[in-house]
Amino acid sequence: MLAGARAAMSEGMLRWANPSSPHAEGRAAKAALEDARRAVAAAYDWRGETLFTSGASESLAIVTHRAGPPRRIITAVEHDAVMRWAGPETVVLPVGADGIVSLEALTDALAAGPALVTVQWANSETGVRQPIAAIAALVHAAGSLLLVDAAQMPVGADADVALHADFVALSAHKRGGPPGVGALLVRDLGTLSPTGGQERGYRPGTENLPGVLGYAAALAEPEPDHAALRAMLDDAVTRSGGQVIAAAAPRHPAIGAYRMPGVASFVQLIDFDAAGFAVSAGSACASGSMKPSHVLRALGLGDQAVREVVRASFGRSTTEAEVRAFIAAWRAVARSKQRFVA
Repeated sequence: MLAGARAAMSEGMLRWANPSSPHAEGRAAKAALEDARRAVAAAYDWRGETLFTSGASESLAIVTHRAGPPRRIITAVEHDAVMRWAGPETVVLPVGADGIVSLEALTDALAAGPALVTVQWANSETGVRQPIAAIAALVHAAGSLLLVDAAQMPVGADADVALHADFVALSAHKRGGPPGVGALLVRDLGTLSPTGGQERGYRPGTENLPGVLGYAAALAEPEPDHAALRAMLDDAVTRSGGQVIAAAAPRHPAIGAYRMPGVASFVQLIDFDAAGFAVSAGSACASGSMKPSHVLRALGLGDQAVREVVRASFGRSTTEAEVRAFIAAWRAVARSKQRFVA
């Protein structure tokens, strides 16, 4: 969490009053909330409405349950926040080995009538980016709506999202802001059923002014470009006998998924953690145990391969020295564990 975001939250706590209250303190809080709303919209170059939520998961749920079209179309690599709402009537689009959605399958699915199509801007496990402009062209030509899960998207990273998405789900903590706050960008409120209450009547509940101020402050600080660091790690893993998942696809510069053949993910996690590196594998369920990644399965990886992949991501403070140290740790784990593979 960025220092500027922490400072803005502290200020918000000191000046806290209910932004919906009519007294002077409430009006001042409301003014601060609206200033932050304009700042968040401007950061993403958004011209529609900006609704504050508790994060991308809630934003996705709001649109999934309350957007106009009766049908739902998602990709096979969406976040669990989307997959958990997929019923038997939901159309799930396949992706190729590169993790990119099949535009032919999307065209066929849209032919059945208007729908809400949900697509991640960049996958949270592999970093693979979807062609938003091409997807939006097909969706809108069919009279449908596009919801983009942009939790992983840095501000200014892709103008196609602001130009073409009907809904955009965002999380503050992915951008150096506080947890528990995010936003839903809506091009036309008429496409979403209201519930009454706050946030233009689309999200009831007292507004989280300190969190919102922290979010706006975080967006004011530019996101570093991690492309060179990830390229260094990609190259080292490949030369060390590992596999870079979806290596040829357009990917988020701060996310990489890597397979260490013959070594289970949970073994890698233990060894890397002991060496001081925090990586992840698969998806964590409510109990904290791991389950095989539906994302990796959708890319065509077999059962063994799926269980040998870990994800490494880069933070604002990640240095070249830290990446080189992780490369050394990767090679050490591979040497010590792969020798036991028959």
